[in-house]
Amino acid sequence: MSPPGGVARGREQMSLRSIVPKTRQVFACRSCGAVQTKWMGKCPDCGAWDSLDAERLEPKARVDPRAASMATWDDAKDELEGADATDLVPTGARPITEVASAASINRARIATGIGEFDRVLGGGFVPGSAVLLGGDPGIGKSTLLLQAAGALARAGTRTLYVSSEESAEQVCIRASRLGVATSPELFLLSETSLARITEQAARTLSDSPGGPGGRPPVMIIDSVQMVYNAGLDAFPGSLTQLRRCCAELVYFAKASGVTVVLVGHVTKDGQLAGPRMLEHLVDAVLYFEGDRYHAHRVVRAVKNRFGTTLEIGLFEMREGGLQEATDASGLAVLSGAGEARPGAVVCPVLTGSRCLMVEIQALTATGFLGAAKRKSSGLDANRLAMLIAVLEQHAGHRLADRDIFTSSVGGVRVVEPAADLALLLAIAGANLRRALAPGVAVIGEVGLGGEVRPVGQLVARAHEAHRLGFTTLIVPSASVKAGAKLDEPSLAKMRLVPVKNISMAIEQLG
Repeated sequence: MSPPGGVARGREQMSLRSIVPKTRQVFACRSCGAVQTKWMGKCPDCGAWDSLDAERLEPKARVDPRAASMATWDDAKDELEGADATDLVPTGARPITEVASAASINRARIATGIGEFDRVLGGGFVPGSAVLLGGDPGIGKSTLLLQAAGALARAGTRTLYVSSEESAEQVCIRASRLGVATSPELFLLSETSLARITEQAARTLSDSPGGPGGRPPVMIIDSVQMVYNAGLDAFPGSLTQLRRCCAELVYFAKASGVTVVLVGHVTKDGQLAGPRMLEHLVDAVLYFEGDRYHAHRVVRAVKNRFGTTLEIGLFEMREGGLQEATDASGLAVLSGAGEARPGAVVCPVLTGSRCLMVEIQALTATGFLGAAKRKSSGLDANRLAMLIAVLEQHAGHRLADRDIFTSSVGGVRVVEPAADLALLLAIAGANLRRALAPGVAVIGEVGLGGEVRPVGQLVARAHEAHRLGFTTLIVPSASVKAGAKLDEPSLAKMRLVPVKNISMAIEQLG
């Protein structure tokens, strides 16, 4: 006797459940990438609030992300060279001497031909590296990378520009406007599928003239948020897709030796969208900063495994694209012979091997006691609060009921302690309605006791100030006593004003 229909359907559903694997919902932290089994208001691993996002954990996600990328590249190499995959990608532990001899072949960097971009990268792209570039919409990320792709192609580097947001024709129109659509080594691809991107990259870049006498290829993906893996049940841009696609592209770069450059979107807070794990996966993280309504742009490295994170690249947006601002004298209002302005002080700021003359501005206005505003643009808010407290405690300024607004001119972010004295004098000058004399620059770090501490590389700062027409330099007295060599002929006309504490520095306000 056959079982009733309801019982049969129940048994059939049970058998289907045993065959089809169940999906499980987890919560991933966008700050540190940690995975939790349930939602919590605060991530227990990194302590970030409201950073857990839901995502579906599927059995397909457990597949080795290296397999597809490495197999695609190895198959293309096999067709060209007739070699085995094991010969192309060595596996297992090897002596460091053997690794060093193999790495010496591709030790040379790939210069992009854009000096400011190469400065931030540490001399150019490292073969087989993964670079992540982020920035606000419309800031010029695609323009910079398309100009770099054109320069690389003209130098003989085969470059594949993958656009997941525009068609190849639209990219070609922009490339023609920028004057970079002139080299047959620049390839365009409009695609969003990760499998097709890696397949086309293997077909296009596997026969590029790399090796000891050539230049390894470069692939640019603009942007990674629109790329998806068809094996995952998630929409493009989700945490699952971002993590998996970025991991596969990084493995592809390591396995093939192709330099992969990824463009990432940013959130309203200015951070790269997606889990923080993306920044840990790649070798370098660059931020494209600046105001889209102003001409100047700044490229800053916040992570670089092959170089320093202190260097910045300066650009100016013009009709023909981004132009290098090598001199950087236009980033601030450097009116050495102009009129004195209360609340404006110029400071020589060091960023890596470059010295920039940055004007720091401050404005004080009537506020409410207990609810005074403290706003800063391009400056450290914590440093600003400390300097306001030092002014109140050691200089007798009453600022508890004053709104204070500070900014650095030109969009340059100033984080160096050597700019403390300049910021303090800008606030004091705005509050007292007094200004420094024209042609005066300020250097010095301020301590909690009101003392002015010495700073490093005083000679380089004085050289730059003298070159741009400044005649007087307010410096810490300890730096002069330490025997700073300021007797060069080019600095003979510079007048040094040593100060021990903030009271002596405020006396210089006219």
